[in-house]
Amino acid sequence: MRLHRKNLRIAISMLALFTLWTAAIRCIDVKAIGPRGSTVGFAAVNAFVHRLTGVHMSLYRITDWLSLVPLGFVMGFAMLGLLQWIRRKHLFRVDGSILALGGFYAVVLAVYVFFEAVVVNYRPVLINGILEASYPSSTTILVMCVMPTAIAQVNLRIKKHVLRRCVTIIITVFIVLMVIGRLISGVHWFTDIIGGALLSTGLVMLYHSIPFS
Repeated sequence: MRLHRKNLRIAISMLALFTLWTAAIRCIDVKAIGPRGSTVGFAAVNAFVHRLTGVHMSLYRITDWLSLVPLGFVMGFAMLGLLQWIRRKHLFRVDGSILALGGFYAVVLAVYVFFEAVVVNYRPVLINGILEASYPSSTTILVMCVMPTAIAQVNLRIKKHVLRRCVTIIITVFIVLMVIGRLISGVHWFTDIIGGALLSTGLVMLYHSIPFS
């Protein structure tokens, strides 16, 4: 229980930090440096990083396709929960960690829908001629929410230590490469990536604060 309380404190701290970060983006050094005169906070920093990375649409498309990997994990765990429900003939006989994971996925989806409706800032580039919402990076959230919780499930379900460790390393490398790839692709502002990372960390730690997770 002590660990769960610690995780809850970390979750609250990270979510509070994300809220402050979001407020700062709306207030500090806000300038129209985006396409079609769109504004973004921390303009000097964002402009510098964007000039440094440039825009690489091929990398954008690669990271978009690789986003199917975490979605595959979501579907896999959803199927596992459904099979347990059918076999055990009662929803609440499904593993607690799977039920918690389903609730967690629902929260992540709600966050995505919220920030699609409430636009903090737009992308630094047009996508197919369209000015899209950019904050926080939805791909960063998807990867940094789904894959760490997948590691937790792997640790629960794979008995062999070596195999668990190999899967954990592979997933961790995937997370790092996806986040870096998304930044280097130039389709997000630097602050979008940071915001996505802060929010994801808070949500994942919230998941880990649940006693049966």
